[in-house]
Amino acid sequence: MHSRMFRLLRIGVGSLLLLLGLIGLFLPVLQGVFFLVLGGLLLSRDIPFLRRFWSRLKTRYPAIDRTAERIRKKFRRRQ
Repeated sequence: MHSRMFRLLRIGVGSLLLLLGLIGLFLPVLQGVFFLVLGGLLLSRDIPFLRRFWSRLKTRYPAIDRTAERIRKKFRRRQ
């Protein structure tokens, strides 16, 4: 039950971030790309297209993978 609720929360927040990212592409106040990346990262666990895209991105740009792994470790310690 807990994992299902957490998954729904992750999908909701990821979708909201993607929406903010799309709006931010047209408004100078919001950083659209930043929100798109965050939303894509959250949704990559649940959406196969985004999972494949993230996998290709990590293969092509290893520095991004190292940075993401550092962030992941930081959040795991807090749980």
